[in-house]
Amino acid sequence: MSDVPVPLTPTIRPATPADLDAIIALDQEMTGMSKPDYWRGVFDRFGNGSEGCILVASDGDRFVGFIVGEVRAWEFGSPPCGWVFALGVPQDVRLRGVGSLLFDGLCERFRQAGVKTIRTMLARDALLIMSFFRSQGMVGGPFIQLEKELAG
Repeated sequence: MSDVPVPLTPTIRPATPADLDAIIALDQEMTGMSKPDYWRGVFDRFGNGSEGCILVASDGDRFVGFIVGEVRAWEFGSPPCGWVFALGVPQDVRLRGVGSLLFDGLCERFRQAGVKTIRTMLARDALLIMSFFRSQGMVGGPFIQLEKELAG
């Protein structure tokens, strides 16, 4: 018996309201936190494609991932650029190209919007997602994040 996984042939498409439960469940699986109200708000804001983009991957009837991004302009003096702020692929289909297809699909949407740069932000210890983004050709950018904890 072989350990070679069955090939996937995912379709990348814009998310629909029917995808929301799968997005919520995958995010909860990945983060350990249930955030349905947050994701409903994200879908309300980006699900129609006017402010951003939510793409999903499906392999036949199976949901196999999502990516969320938007074009932002002029914050901190930055010309328009695409921002990726969420990416999820179930653990059992990782390393099978789904994340790359989702990333490429979002990059194409950004290109169509006239964007030439894509950015994201992640925790320093998020090694898995950092490795993924680096494999897509992303490198450290020109900005440094600073923060301060606010007293109660």
